[in-house]
Amino acid sequence: MNTETATGFAVKDVERELVITRIFSASRELVWKAWTEPERMMRWWGPKDFTAPFCKIDLRVGGNYLYCMRSPDGRDYWATGRYRDIVAPSRLIFTDSFADEKGNVVPASDYGMDGEWPLELLVMVTFEAETGQTRMTLRHIGIPAGEMREMCAAGWNESFDKLAAGLAESP
Repeated sequence: MNTETATGFAVKDVERELVITRIFSASRELVWKAWTEPERMMRWWGPKDFTAPFCKIDLRVGGNYLYCMRSPDGRDYWATGRYRDIVAPSRLIFTDSFADEKGNVVPASDYGMDGEWPLELLVMVTFEAETGQTRMTLRHIGIPAGEMREMCAAGWNESFDKLAAGLAESP
């Protein structure tokens, strides 16, 4: 069965879902800003030893984002997507695709990714306030199972480690 969900993604895609929950010692508003303000996102985006030299965010339903993460060996990885739902400061839902530097969607194979990657994935992030902390839950839908999903989980968690460190330093 391949019925559509409220997000527009097929039920079978949910079976290819990566879920990560983290608790940050920062207000929900500050964690929200880290996800929605380009200069803040560039500080934490990408796995350990990666940098984010470019980030553009048009934070509105239907608006696009484009960012680049740079590997330690200097290779750039571009991604783009469109915001589907924004409920500040509690929820972001957006599509996620590999891209070129102009924001054109490209297949994951252009970046050497194995497996059956769809051209477009879905990311849902929720932010829940908890007594001076924030519980953030990420759902990344469409990632192929196996080694690719494990690599994505590791990359997200390394990014979230950088986010946690940056939030601890923020006023």
